[in-house]
Amino acid sequence: MNRNKREKEYYSIDVGDSTFMVLKRYQNLRPIGSGAQGIVCSAYDHNLERNVAIKKLSRPFQNQTHAKRAYRELVLMKCVNHKNVRAQLFSCFLSFLYLVMELMDANLCQVIQMELDHERLSYLLYQMLCGIKHLHSAGIIHRDLKPSNIVVKSDCTLKILDFGLARTAATGLLMTPYVVTRYYRAPEVILGMGYQANVDVWSVGCIMAEMVRGSVLFPGTDHIDQWNKVIEQLGTPSQEFLMKLNQSVRTYVENRPRYAGYSFEKLFPDVLFPADSEHNKLKASQARDLLSKMLVIDASKRISVDEALQHPYINVWYDPTEVEAPPPMITDKQLDEREHTVEEWKELIYKEVLDWEERTKNGVIRGQPASIGATVSSSPQQHHQHHPSTSSSASVNDVSSMSTDPTLTDTDSSLETASTAAVAATAAAAMATGPLGCCR
Repeated sequence: MNRNKREKEYYSIDVGDSTFMVLKRYQNLRPIGSGAQGIVCSAYDHNLERNVAIKKLSRPFQNQTHAKRAYRELVLMKCVNHKNVRAQLFSCFLSFLYLVMELMDANLCQVIQMELDHERLSYLLYQMLCGIKHLHSAGIIHRDLKPSNIVVKSDCTLKILDFGLARTAATGLLMTPYVVTRYYRAPEVILGMGYQANVDVWSVGCIMAEMVRGSVLFPGTDHIDQWNKVIEQLGTPSQEFLMKLNQSVRTYVENRPRYAGYSFEKLFPDVLFPADSEHNKLKASQARDLLSKMLVIDASKRISVDEALQHPYINVWYDPTEVEAPPPMITDKQLDEREHTVEEWKELIYKEVLDWEERTKNGVIRGQPASIGATVSSSPQQHHQHHPSTSSSASVNDVSSMSTDPTLTDTDSSLETASTAAVAATAAAAMATGPLGCCR
């Protein structure tokens, strides 16, 4: 289909303070959120006959870095095929990039404000770990896990989204420290060390801690204060760990006051957990044990995703069909090494979109129901059966590399700011009608 014909399939509509150019199949657009990466609205998809969310990315082609990130996200989205990792549709119109997704009820930022019982907390964590394992099985490290990048429905099902920072863990590839929203950055990222897949495990640990406490565990005000917050809570790391640092970074760290840290019993006391039965007391102990294994400063001693899935707090949900799902098949083997001009990136993205449209006609991917889609515009101006029931890499290693981010804000979010109070109220009402509404 040529581009002139494609343009006739689109229409323009103002959504809040932004103009959306979308396919005519999407109607009744309403703003529901915004963040550093873009604006999100709800819409009705007349082809699939269901509600969807449409995210308009902020300036995806303003420079090569943003364009490469958009291309990487589209390629990785096409590869994933797991129910806990959100697939997104796209069609093109090359100036603005839109991601069309399944409409969920809330993100974890809203769920964190609830008092979750062990059943729901462990099930949400299990789904997170299943989705991350699916990515890791193809050598994909997410690198930007945070509550606003994880969405849930009222039936307690969870999906991970946003692959703009995800990358393949190619052996020997220099890994930038400029990743992961500050509060969820692993120590090896803060200190400019090389990192591996379990950088995502630290982020899950921080998210779990926030779900238990109801507040951020390490609320650093900048990248250096972030390190200070970590060692104040967990204690100054061993000399063995410090010897892994570049001399200048080690000197800085060694000149900081030494902290003994707190036990996990003090960081996560019983009062934060349901404790009205011996069973709940046991689960609280297991939850603390899992946290103590994920929130380990030395990545070489931190639990892996596979080990976390086998932990007693999590493995009650273990299902081989979910944990051992076939890995994504990455077709672009030079995904992270590619370098192009902005115009070349646009062309590559356009081709990816056309290919995806062909593969997802009528909402079907290779004979499977699609999880939903994405679109680019060229306007001159785009659980499972036993879920909880309602009844019960090396980088420049110096002090200056202690992870400031030139391209992302420290509070970067895909859907971080609700556009109206009514949106938050609607989400809360939706959660209250499903299993999550039974939370204490």
